[in-house]
Amino acid sequence: MAEAGQINAEELAGVIKELETYRERLVNDTLAAAQKAKMSKSHTMAQLEPQLAEIDAKLQEWRELHTSLTSSK
Repeated sequence: MAEAGQINAEELAGVIKELETYRERLVNDTLAAAQKAKMSKSHTMAQLEPQLAEIDAKLQEWRELHTSLTSSK
C-alpha cells in the first residue's frame, strides 16, 4: 500500500478514469439542462470552457505522471 502522500500507478489510473467520467457527465448534464432552458450549445460550451480547461490540464498532468510511474518499473 502507498504511504500517505504517495500514489501508485494503479490508484492514479483509477483517479484519472473517475475524472474523465466526471468531465463527460458535466458536459452531458450541462448540455441537457441548457437544452431544456433553450440556451444555445455554443453559449453553454463557452460558459463551461474554463472548468473544462482546468479538468483537461489536470488530466494531462496526471496522465504524464502515470506514464512516468509505469515506465519506471
